[in-house]
Amino acid sequence: MSNVYISEPPTKGKVVMHTTMGDIEIELWSKETPLACRNFIQLSMEGYYDNTIFHRVVPKFCVQGGDPTGTGEGGESIYEKPFNDEFHSRLRFNRRGLLGMANKGKNQNESQFFFTFDATPELDRQNTLFGKIVGSTLFNMLKMEELEVDSETERPLYPPKILSISIINNPFDDILPRITSEEKKAAELAEKLKNETKKPKKKEKK
Repeated sequence: MSNVYISEPPTKGKVVMHTTMGDIEIELWSKETPLACRNFIQLSMEGYYDNTIFHRVVPKFCVQGGDPTGTGEGGESIYEKPFNDEFHSRLRFNRRGLLGMANKGKNQNESQFFFTFDATPELDRQNTLFGKIVGSTLFNMLKMEELEVDSETERPLYPPKILSISIINNPFDDILPRITSEEKKAAELAEKLKNETKKPKKKEKK
């Protein structure tokens, strides 16, 4: 296994994903896969992934998230359209704990991503590999493989959730979030209060 790590290029960029299963530390290959990493970093900065679920779990394969609708059908990139795949000869899906882009086909990447539970060589040159889980936080992700899942839909009966994502090392110093995480939360709270005031009051019984 040590030969695997030696053959991989050095990472540049780090985030911590805070989930209901515990923290997950992720290092990024931002030089080799700049489109995917910039997309992931900026969406994280904007709070796009906050309070979203991991909607798909396939034992011995992967756990998938990144869809704000929670259906597996939604999600948008920062580029306002799907972006291209990025492949590198030294990046292979050869073990557990790797971070890849979920897509709807060739060059159809948006916001959804997955972590591998095992080696998945069938995904090489099919899905962009752009990061890896580091340290003992790998085991927090692996706990998701033990979740009870609907065998037909591959959806966890009690989906784990991303609470927030902290940017520890941003490799892109030119990123300007369209909205900050704090602004998003304030807007959501304002919308919630607005909807509550619209609710008709119950008439008192005479």
